[in-house]
Amino acid sequence: MFFRIETSNGLAIYEQIVRQVKFAVAGEALKTGDLVPSVRELSRDLAVNPNTVARAYRELQGEGILAPVRGTGLEVTTQAEKRCTAERVHLIRERLRSVLQEARRSRLDLAEIRALLDEELARLEKKVKAP
Repeated sequence: MFFRIETSNGLAIYEQIVRQVKFAVAGEALKTGDLVPSVRELSRDLAVNPNTVARAYRELQGEGILAPVRGTGLEVTTQAEKRCTAERVHLIRERLRSVLQEARRSRLDLAEIRALLDEELARLEKKVKAP
């Protein structure tokens, strides 16, 4: 599917699974009603302990991202996209805040920071418009 585990990044495996499910929901790779792989299937594909996958799925259920469907498995809930998108925006805001603080510590003034930001936004816009 779309899961990839990195053992060297310092993040617990179950947390990586949780984040990747949320990222997939926010990016619409997983939509409302879609089923996630079973615990057994995902643990086999990722070569991790089934209890690790089960823990991630329990956390996602607790947050209202996944819900059990009798006899079928776990599906993405109707409120999942809104919650995951909000969390993604929050993470982006934190990263942006950190970068801006670093720019200020580097003694860039606000005009220089704005110029850098405008440059990067223009570059991003060109990429989006390119066929």
